[in-house]
Amino acid sequence: MVMPSPIPPFPESESFQTTRWSMVRGAAKKTSSDPVAASNVHQALEELCKIYWYPLYAFARRQGESPDGALDTTQSFFADLIEKSWINQADPKLGRFRSLLITVFRRFMNDQRKREHAMKRGGLHRVVSIDAASAEQRYQLEPTDHSTPVDAFEREWALTLLNRVFTRLEKEYNDKSRPDHFSVLKQYLSSTDSIPYSKSADQLGMTVSNVKVAVHRLRQRFRILLEDEVAQTVESSADIQSELNELLTALCRAS
Repeated sequence: MVMPSPIPPFPESESFQTTRWSMVRGAAKKTSSDPVAASNVHQALEELCKIYWYPLYAFARRQGESPDGALDTTQSFFADLIEKSWINQADPKLGRFRSLLITVFRRFMNDQRKREHAMKRGGLHRVVSIDAASAEQRYQLEPTDHSTPVDAFEREWALTLLNRVFTRLEKEYNDKSRPDHFSVLKQYLSSTDSIPYSKSADQLGMTVSNVKVAVHRLRQRFRILLEDEVAQTVESSADIQSELNELLTALCRAS
């Protein structure tokens, strides 16, 4: 899976809308007496955790954990993350959820080893859906390089965000009854146009000019959705571009 390169800076919106992470970070005192707000924050945190469970699993495996041990550790960590209020005391300097998460996860692993016990698997299933059956299969497909656990985490974070963008794009085309368009045009999201536009035009029954317009719109929509996915994990619009740059760096290491 390849993304357009390079990604130009995104224009600043007039107001940075509330995102999952900014909602969670700002919830310390605002939701204690508001059950509806508390529920929304809880759901926002759960959604963030869905993005990061596999990157953290890969991190734990690179740290030497067994498949079962990495699964137990990841599930236990997210159970604590969601069910306890430690996130309200998070360091404001760690403005990105990803930065906070890997810092706290390392500390959790060290503490867990000292305690020499873990929660039973399955306790987290009700709040974050973890595909335990495929986790290790997916990990075995990872490159057999000498990258660090942090490199593995960063790579899987980047690939997970891209997968979410592709899934959202595909759904949009399906909702418009144009699944064939997406299946043909998605190849142009790579950095080079290796497939002639004329071939795609024949496949879709379109003119070459219309295919070029459709590809341009697809790329624009890809960038918008990618910005939105990244924005959900930072606290300020000022962090979006630097986070996108780090995503590109992680992908370059993965290639």
